[in-house]
Amino acid sequence: MLVTKRHYLMTGGAVVLAVALGVGAATLPDRPDPVTVPERTPIHVTLDQSVTSNQNHAGDHFAATVSQAVVVDGKTVIPQGAPVEGLVVDARHSGRLMGRARLMLALESVKVNGQSYNVRTESSVRIGRDHKKRNWMWIGGGAGGGAVIGALAGGGTGALIGGPIGAGAGATVALLTGKKDIKLGPETPVTFELAEPVTIQVKG
Repeated sequence: MLVTKRHYLMTGGAVVLAVALGVGAATLPDRPDPVTVPERTPIHVTLDQSVTSNQNHAGDHFAATVSQAVVVDGKTVIPQGAPVEGLVVDARHSGRLMGRARLMLALESVKVNGQSYNVRTESSVRIGRDHKKRNWMWIGGGAGGGAVIGALAGGGTGALIGGPIGAGAGATVALLTGKKDIKLGPETPVTFELAEPVTIQVKG
């Protein structure tokens, strides 16, 4: 009788232990595992909204989506589709006759499995095209055209008068068309690079 009772106790204890181990093994893969994404790792995103050099200002925020998963040692740390929030670091609109447009962006945070993580990235900088050559073309072309018209109208003296008038007309065209602002629309791909490591809890 005593042996039987002891047998039942040992058998019951073994069953409980087996169940506990089974439950632990089943829940172990879901336990978050901290993974550090190293410095200089690229983060590829696409913009969810437009960002422009002539409408945005330093301090504005923008939304974007991770377009390519970040994988470390075979583990997906930041999945594709993860939402990110960015910051406009600097925005300068283009001048009409001089001054290039400038747009500087950086990432501030990324959300993984419902948790937001602060990130620090190198700024992604876009510089507008230099429009000086184009403006000189407009002004120079206007001056040449004015000289031709002046010469036809009144000979050499007319050419002297027509030249400055044509240059003025060319400068007006440059003023009206010379702006070259930077406009990044939704779905525009932008790549950032981590300035320092970030540790993210990854589910097993």
